[in-house]
Amino acid sequence: MKWLEAKKDYEHYLRIERGLSNNSIVNYNLDIERLIKYLKTNNIKSTPLCIKKDTLQRFVFETAKLVNARSQARIISGLKSFFNFLVFEEYRETNPMELIEAPKIGRKLPDTLSVDEIDAIVAQVDLSTPEGERNRAIIETLYGCGLRVSELIELKISNLFFEEGYISVTGKGDKQRFVPIGETTQKFITIYRTEIRRHLNIKKGHEDTLFLNRRGRQLTRAMIFTIIKRLVKKTDIHKNISPHTFRHSFATHLLENGADLRAIQLMLGHESITTTEIYMHLDKSHLTDVMNTFHPRR
Repeated sequence: MKWLEAKKDYEHYLRIERGLSNNSIVNYNLDIERLIKYLKTNNIKSTPLCIKKDTLQRFVFETAKLVNARSQARIISGLKSFFNFLVFEEYRETNPMELIEAPKIGRKLPDTLSVDEIDAIVAQVDLSTPEGERNRAIIETLYGCGLRVSELIELKISNLFFEEGYISVTGKGDKQRFVPIGETTQKFITIYRTEIRRHLNIKKGHEDTLFLNRRGRQLTRAMIFTIIKRLVKKTDIHKNISPHTFRHSFATHLLENGADLRAIQLMLGHESITTTEIYMHLDKSHLTDVMNTFHPRR
């Protein structure tokens, strides 16, 4: 079996059996492509079925010189997954990455925004333009519902259940969940739909897509990043802000105001609650208030 054949089979497995998104599949493939490039550059003739641990250790050692510890850990994890697939499919008997350890890395805490900072960003939206109403609705939806950027751009009009107070979201692995949506977010989406979107020349295939560009097509991830970066640049906020920052802020503010961690997990669509628990490390000051309010020995 050659590398390209193995990579293609693995990609099929990730897409069909694990139900991963295109972005996740691309990242997994990049790890394999990095290894293939290393083998070609060093004229190493190993195939996916015969490559040895020593070769992979040298690859990891050389890679460590070029990337940070977090990226190195991700590459090792990705290659372990690839060789586990080959073992599972009985192409190999053992995983040569099994005993290769990833570097120890601390849990990276995400940047968050205060409510005032979010208001400051929204205040920079130019509502005199058609795109302004759309951009305000986008930010309010990211923060008001805690969506991933991929979930936002894929959001459909048919996913909006305003009377019930929910939206239907398609998350990672095509898993669907219902997320509550507040009246403020509903209001700005409704303004965008009735005053801006209905006047666009909507292209075929995008009739049900909620957020559209000026040409009547679905927005891209890159465009959402650009919109936010341009707005933040007009403020005095000096943080590393991306669309995901609004999702982090959504979860952090809920937790700080007494929301149950399990409820936050369901709204975010985290498969494991350990992923949600990262928000416990952001601001522990509110935990004292919880203790003083609820503990019988307060």
